[in-house]
Amino acid sequence: MEIVKIGVLGVAGVMLALQFRTNRPEYGIYIGAAICLVIFTFSLSGLAALLGRVKVLQNYLSGSGDYIGFLFKAVGITYVCEFCASICKDAGYGAVAGQIEIFGKLSVLLMGIPVLTAVIENINAIAG
Repeated sequence: MEIVKIGVLGVAGVMLALQFRTNRPEYGIYIGAAICLVIFTFSLSGLAALLGRVKVLQNYLSGSGDYIGFLFKAVGITYVCEFCASICKDAGYGAVAGQIEIFGKLSVLLMGIPVLTAVIENINAIAG
């Protein structure tokens, strides 16, 4: 039922922000950003359950815990970039949002290079 609460909160926040957009557009942006932060804090509450399941997965992947760390860092980068880009788009700064998204994609790509290198080394070790 959490998803219903979050959905209602989001729709109510957008409706409230729309009321302010005509006369005071900056208040609409502030309300939108505040609603985003509230929803983000609700998302963090589910993080404890997720981390518990990841620890079980990490036990299955003994010795490969670094890969899970890379995975979480990449997911974190994408969430932060998407959050910031959405706020910028909402404020009317689409070009800034696009640059944030590009930076996020490049950051994830750079993070993946050590993993790709390790995979290639393992393939070479098996093949040769």
